[in-house]
Amino acid sequence: MDFPHPERVDKQTMHGWTGKILRINLGAGAHSVEGPRPDVYREYVGGRGLAGYFLRARATLAWDDPDMPILIFTGPLNATRAPTSGRACILSRSPLTGTVSDSSVGGSLGTRLKKAGWDGIVITGKGARPCGIEINNDSVTIQDASDLTGLGTNEVRSRLEQKGSVAATGPAAENRVRFANVMVDGRFAAGRGGLGLCFAAKNLKYVAVQGGSKVRVHDAKALDAAREEIFRLSAASPMLKGGQGISRFGTAALLDLMHSRRMMPTDNFRRTYFEPAERLNAHALRQKYKSKRHGCKGCHILCKREARGGLGMPEFETLSHFTALIGNTDMDLVVKANALCNQYGMDSISAGATLACHQEVTGEELSPMRVLSLLEDMGKGKGLGKELGQGSRQYATDRGRPDASMSVKGLELPAYDPRGAYGMALAYGVSTRGGCHLRAYPISHEILRKPVATDRFSFSGKARIIKIAEDQNAAVDSLIACRFIFFAATLEEYAKAFTAVTGLESSAQDLLRAGERICFLERIINAQNGFTARHDDLPKRFFQEPGSHGRGTHIPPLDRKEFLEARAGYYKVRGLDGNGMPLRETAERLGLDVPETLWTEFKAKRELKGGGGRS
Repeated sequence: MDFPHPERVDKQTMHGWTGKILRINLGAGAHSVEGPRPDVYREYVGGRGLAGYFLRARATLAWDDPDMPILIFTGPLNATRAPTSGRACILSRSPLTGTVSDSSVGGSLGTRLKKAGWDGIVITGKGARPCGIEINNDSVTIQDASDLTGLGTNEVRSRLEQKGSVAATGPAAENRVRFANVMVDGRFAAGRGGLGLCFAAKNLKYVAVQGGSKVRVHDAKALDAAREEIFRLSAASPMLKGGQGISRFGTAALLDLMHSRRMMPTDNFRRTYFEPAERLNAHALRQKYKSKRHGCKGCHILCKREARGGLGMPEFETLSHFTALIGNTDMDLVVKANALCNQYGMDSISAGATLACHQEVTGEELSPMRVLSLLEDMGKGKGLGKELGQGSRQYATDRGRPDASMSVKGLELPAYDPRGAYGMALAYGVSTRGGCHLRAYPISHEILRKPVATDRFSFSGKARIIKIAEDQNAAVDSLIACRFIFFAATLEEYAKAFTAVTGLESSAQDLLRAGERICFLERIINAQNGFTARHDDLPKRFFQEPGSHGRGTHIPPLDRKEFLEARAGYYKVRGLDGNGMPLRETAERLGLDVPETLWTEFKAKRELKGGGGRS
């Protein structure tokens, strides 16, 4: 990718990007405009990459420090005809884990922010009282939001629906739930890691955006050609458009697959098979609630489901965690729990997993009524709910049972048992944001057999596969596209779309290299905050206890030695040392300018062979 010389670039002629970043200081009640150098766009693309670039200078601040930024960023494909480009990235430092925390969130936020003329927003400072940010093209105001205190995300959205796309928190953030979400347009969760609590730490209740300008595209015909290629590939994908695909049933279509593969987390990951699952699948959900498709602005996949009255249907992870993980067979409970989590603004994966942890620690059987009561208490910060709202790691540690938290770096694991997919085991361990399935999503090749099938019960080759997949997904999150489209399309097609939009000749390899740079920067940021190989690990349970056998499938414990060998292989291909710390030569190869003092700090940590993640 080649930009013209920076001094010769006129931002008024940029394509794809607007060349403008909005900085807002809530404490001062002021805002300013910044124009990044063109080479910054080239190296970090947008979205997750560009947000990480702006986090870097303040990466070691505490998550609730007023100077710790909240970053809301678009990518070059936002508000164009590029498929699945209606998303946005929200990024900061996690209150739950202490790691880099980002979320690719749907809805219309990214589209409207780009149409308002902004590539991203950098929010610092703390409001003197609850406040909201309202953006209408070039107009930026900070409003008193005291009257919205205590309101759920649906009520906030209803009151502000005339102000464009709304990213808002609910009571969970105000009550310091460490896995509080930001809900966009009332339906789309910027989940995992506690970004909602980052909002609350700044007294920020909402961000509302509307805009009416058009995004300049360099070659509209070339973009249409790339778009048609992507559409043809997605139409031929069984996972996307097939009779049992997510376009028809939503992501809940994955439940039957996890059930049949004996890798459905059950009873807090003590088993991997839930007998009633066949009665609780996506087909049963659709039949009972007569739900219809909906999705992000401009998307042709439409992977979400919605019942009458706008009632959102649970995604796969929510469906699995509020059934198998806690031993529930009441489908109505799942739908109610999902609605409660969204209304209070809580991550449903962490909420379900923390309830499962509580079950194991106390032995309490959770009735449907009890589940809903505990979720309400979490969101309100009351009684036992206040303890549970700190996440499973803190709760289990406080109860003297840290082994009962099924988390990595403090982030609760989603609905894929790692004993049934060894690439998933490695991906959980090395993910920069903790126990996340989406950093590499090896389920694609281990279970769905796309783009090529791999042996799910082997670590062979997985180190390189996970590294490349992480790089790809970082590029996808920075272009701003949906990961689901990559069940069918590849970076080759999206490189064509990127070139058509921006006018910068690029290939899939160019985008992969940008993704590698973005991932390595995140490893640097985590290393600055004390994370080492000690944190790139899984709960002991997975190495000591088998899963559930049956139908010719044997689910043994993970082999500890093989896992560590695969992790060492990942460190090698990622350009890290044996303790998971960034290497200078890798940073130089990727063009990352790292201060000498940081290499001295990393050297000291290597010699200690330890360290602890600070939050």
